[in-house]
Amino acid sequence: MTPKQFAAILGFAFVAAIIGFNFGYALLCLLGAGVGYAAGSFLQGELDIGDLQSRLSPSSSPSQPAPPPRPRPAGAPRVR
Repeated sequence: MTPKQFAAILGFAFVAAIIGFNFGYALLCLLGAGVGYAAGSFLQGELDIGDLQSRLSPSSSPSQPAPPPRPRPAGAPRVR
């Protein structure tokens, strides 16, 4: 089974859950599936929590502001 086929089956199941239950319960099921996927990835060593935290946290050193643009000489053409 290809990833596209699997995604199509999951999408169908999600819509079926919305129809069968209600939108809130379907979102809870989707959230639970995401948590389960993340936990499985962590247990298999595919997900590094420390790396994820470093990517999501703001950097400690402030970035340098961009220098202001240089003014164009008055007689210079725009296109060269």
